[in-house]
Amino acid sequence: MSQDAQTKQRCLIIGASHAAAQLAPALRNNGWQGTIGVLGNEYSLPYHRPPLSKDFLSGKKSLDDILIRQPAIYQKARIHFALGITVTAIDRADKQIVLDNDQRIPYDKLVLTTGAHVRKLNIPGSDLPGIHYLRDINDIHHIKGFVGQGKKAVIVGGGYIGLETAASLRKLGMEVTVLEAMSRVLQRVTAPEISAFYTRVHNEEGVTIVTDTIAKAFEGTKHVETVVCESGDRFPADLVIVGVGVIPATELAEKAGLEVNNGIVVDEYARTSDHDILAAGDCTWHYNPIYGRHMRLESVQNALDQASVAANTLCGNLKPYSALPWFWSDQYDLKLQIAGLNQGFDKVVIRGDIAKGRSFAAFYLAGGKLLAVDAINKPQEFMLGKRLITEKVDVDEAVLADEGASLKTLLG
Repeated sequence: MSQDAQTKQRCLIIGASHAAAQLAPALRNNGWQGTIGVLGNEYSLPYHRPPLSKDFLSGKKSLDDILIRQPAIYQKARIHFALGITVTAIDRADKQIVLDNDQRIPYDKLVLTTGAHVRKLNIPGSDLPGIHYLRDINDIHHIKGFVGQGKKAVIVGGGYIGLETAASLRKLGMEVTVLEAMSRVLQRVTAPEISAFYTRVHNEEGVTIVTDTIAKAFEGTKHVETVVCESGDRFPADLVIVGVGVIPATELAEKAGLEVNNGIVVDEYARTSDHDILAAGDCTWHYNPIYGRHMRLESVQNALDQASVAANTLCGNLKPYSALPWFWSDQYDLKLQIAGLNQGFDKVVIRGDIAKGRSFAAFYLAGGKLLAVDAINKPQEFMLGKRLITEKVDVDEAVLADEGASLKTLLG
């Protein structure tokens, strides 16, 4: 392709997300000469979402504080943003996208970084004021109007978002109750020992956790006042936050005829079934070579890693995705760092005092092989755990369990 042709190439990115904030500058840094445009349905530049339920909710940080990159960086890289608009369709035949005002914009390459939507409850009273979901800045602005010292908050869902929000609201002086449909919090993602630990800590901080409880209705006149459960239990509420998971945003891909399976299906180079269209982040169903299977990850780090892969692909430098998944969660004085995926574990080895303390590591094994590590206030165990997993090191359970033994000895 001639230099002139390269400068006329247009790459459009749909979704002003973590992945977009990584992809657009990386695309320019890797030598993309043409136009780069990012389209988002929110009115702000890409921002960090993890602080929403913590420092942004508490007021410790403003929007400027949580922007992923400052405007000057995008301007210097000649990245153009169109914010507050919605893309309704992709015309693959004419290589155009269609906006909600019927405007059409041509593309040469297209990247979908559309993320995910919150899963909503459809039960009586679910449209009452005071019932909120937590996904974007607008959600937090609305939630803040119902926050107050001594008021009652009910969190529906005992996953990480629910527990992080419970911690934040408790620190703001609210009375907080968490309702979890399963028999323990974090049941889908952690071992029983970790669930018990987080239940203990939240109880110590004054949060009430009720398991095996399903909300069946919300009641109130002008705003929510009560959460009614299938058990017949009733919980008074000035504020309700629902955190029952997310659904990948695949609507555009499906309408365009791209392959979709629990996410937009991409290959190891972030390409969809149409190689002029790529995808990255929470919306993708991708293959992870470390675990030898396809997966969809709701993770900032995965969004960044896939975006980097996509940028290389678009610039003709094929580098396959091969990252170890990792995550984090901040609650009270707890810094949880997770390396790897624990699905299929048959044993958990605990390093540290999980019964009374607030610092330990849990190692998940299957057939003697290390799958994942949950490190709570144990940054060294997290870092070394990542290496043990990626380097497929044979581990000694006695060393993992002994706080006096260095994990570095396992690396040889």
